[in-house]
Formats: sequence, structure tokens, C-alpha cells
Amino acid sequence: MIPFQFPNQTNYYKGKVRDVYSIADNLLVMIASNRISAFDVILPSPIPYKGQVLNQIAAYMLHATTDICPNWLLEVPAPNVSIGKRCVPFKIEMVVRGNLVGHAWRTYASGKRELCGAAMQEGLNENDFFPSPIITPSTKADAGHDEDITPDQIIATGICTAAEWEQLSNYALQLFARGKEIAARQGLILVDTKYEFGKIGDTIYLMDEIHTPDSSRYFYADGFEERQQKGERQKQLSKEFVREWLIENNFMGKEGQTVPAMSEEWIETISKRYIELYEKVIGKTFVPEKLSDDETYERIVTALQKLSS
Repeated sequence: MIPFQFPNQTNYYKGKVRDVYSIADNLLVMIASNRISAFDVILPSPIPYKGQVLNQIAAYMLHATTDICPNWLLEVPAPNVSIGKRCVPFKIEMVVRGNLVGHAWRTYASGKRELCGAAMQEGLNENDFFPSPIITPSTKADAGHDEDITPDQIIATGICTAAEWEQLSNYALQLFARGKEIAARQGLILVDTKYEFGKIGDTIYLMDEIHTPDSSRYFYADGFEERQQKGERQKQLSKEFVREWLIENNFMGKEGQTVPAMSEEWIETISKRYIELYEKVIGKTFVPEKLSDDETYERIVTALQKLSS
């Protein structure tokens, strides 16, 4: 069942956390749900206000980076809804890493010193800064897990041209630098993140959400160096704490594993962590807003009429 049916709707896609509606041949309506995923699996319980948090952080960050590159966003008619230009996506995620953490650390700890064609020098500890940010792209899988890929493989397989790769890389590094600036003003470190791009004609556009807790990892700057020197875990704001909880409960999305049950208390904890990140990153108090399906529908239709006129 399709939740909504909009005028001139041509397609509907239900992603892991968002519902995407194609309007005519040039617009997308993207509704950020309260669903949460980890290890490419949708967890059984929705997280209150997660959709609003993600949508509003993304809108804030997209507006703050329009001088770097064009992006898809046109309107935010409801707290968890964005409407924007429909692009032809590049089937890769541009993952930018400023610190040795997560997948990069697991790769490094296994003894490897290269990830997706990017070199990682000797002598680093977990969470250390790279001398300069590295790009570790992954394929954008239609189903299942995304996979690491090198720039040479991306160009060789025709995902993009060499010139396009250079442009995508430049955009990704500039966006990451801006994200770090915004985070630093709020006492945070943008550790790593991912960007998705597409094209309309010959123009490359930034797509999707950016610098949200679902696409990014943040550390608290206060006490970072002290924690590193002591070998302590860094205090962070991201979805990583959900992944860690799943790992502790013997789930990593592998065949035969069962998603652990989520208590009401745990669901509330996750919601509070998302709201905390919103308030830290945006620097404003989060104002929860609940709309009925009818109100959401009317706002979207009104915005579409305005964009089509």
C-alpha cells in the first residue's frame, strides 16, 4: 500500500528510512520516517521524532552549503518532508573520513593500510585525525550491503568519468570542510560522513541528506585530546551507539542473526540522543511537531502546486 497518492505522481519507493515519491519527471517528495536502520536492516521499532530531526538538520546543512555546490532541495513543507529536484544519481556514496574510526579503524586494525584506494599511514590509534581527510567511496547498492570501491574501479566501470570523479571529490572535501566548521562552532568534531550526488543535464547536484546523525559521526571536541592520550573511548553523537548496542546483542546483520528486542526505555533513549544531536549541531532548541497524515498531505500538495506554477 502506498501511503500517499499525489497529483502527477509517477513512482513511489520505500527506502530503509524514507519514502520517496516521484512527481512528473522533475520533482521528488522525500518523507523522512521514524524508521531506523543499522547494518542495512530496518529495526523493529520506530524512533519518535527521528524523521523530523533528520529532515531539519539536512535542510539546515543544505542551505549552509549552497555556495559550494548546487543541491536538490527546493521546499520543506512539513517537519519531516523535503521536496526537491529529481536527479540522475551516481551509484556511489562519497564517504569522507577525518578520523580513524568505524570501518576505517576495523580495516586498519586488521593490518591493512589502504581503504578504497586511500592510503592510511602507520602509527595511528583509533579515533586519531588523519593528516588530511580521505575519501573512501562505496557502491550504492539497490539491495543488501554497500561495498567498498576504488576511484579507478569507479571510472573503469563507467559509474562516472575521470572529470566527474575529480568534481565529486572536490565537492565532497569542500562540503566536509564546511561541515567541520559548522560543527566546531558548536563544540563538535565532524568525524566522518557521506555525500550522494546526481546530475541534471551536465550539472552535478548534491542530493539527499547531509551531516545528519544517520549519515555522519560527531565527537565532542571538549576533552577529545585528553581522552585520546588516555586511550579512552570518545564521547560521540551519531548512530554508532545503536550499532554498538546491536553488536553487544550479537547482531551485525549477518544471515541467521536475530534483531534484538527494543524496550520502550531504549527507544526513548535513542530518540533523546537524536534530539540532543539536533540541538548541538543546529544550536537551537528542538521543537517537536506532529502533523496528521491529512495535514502533511495538504502541505505537500500546496508546495507542489507552488513549484509547478
